[in-house]
Amino acid sequence: MSRETAGTLMRQFDLAWKLTSYHLKTLTTDECLWRPAAVGLHVHPDGNSWRADWPEREDYDIGPASIGWITWHLGFWWSMVLNHSNGDGSLTREAVIWPGTADGVRQWLGGLHDDWQELLTQLTDEDLRATQRTRWPMRDRPFGDVVAWANIELSKNAAEIGYARFLYAVRCTANSQCTMDN
Repeated sequence: MSRETAGTLMRQFDLAWKLTSYHLKTLTTDECLWRPAAVGLHVHPDGNSWRADWPEREDYDIGPASIGWITWHLGFWWSMVLNHSNGDGSLTREAVIWPGTADGVRQWLGGLHDDWQELLTQLTDEDLRATQRTRWPMRDRPFGDVVAWANIELSKNAAEIGYARFLYAVRCTANSQCTMDN
């Protein structure tokens, strides 16, 4: 069975993961919990766990997301696609919690990476053309479309994390007062 398309998608995934890993490697919990603006999607403590905001709309005026939220979102969609394409399809958004620390994020996303990589290495081009695994975030499409979407989503989330880290790094300049809240 051919693996030409599967190989291309796997190489794209590997490249997207390298970019993501670069941004996650030295990520701190303070960076995750920093808010780049007064409004924007964020993660919040809820008893012994962390919950993420959920946007009712995706307009620009909802504000920029925190790194905590971006990493939650990455773990959310990756958990969902794995559960719905290779599991029982029972996972819901409400069941996906943020780990609470940068170390927890690295462990969580690293595990999702390993699970996704294991799935991808087993796929043939025929599997990628088939639709039976395609149950989230789309339906009745070739599973290769889901894999391509995941590669793009991973790259997008990596870019968002990197950009937010740049903002965090320069949040205090010589011309402004820096506090722990900045």
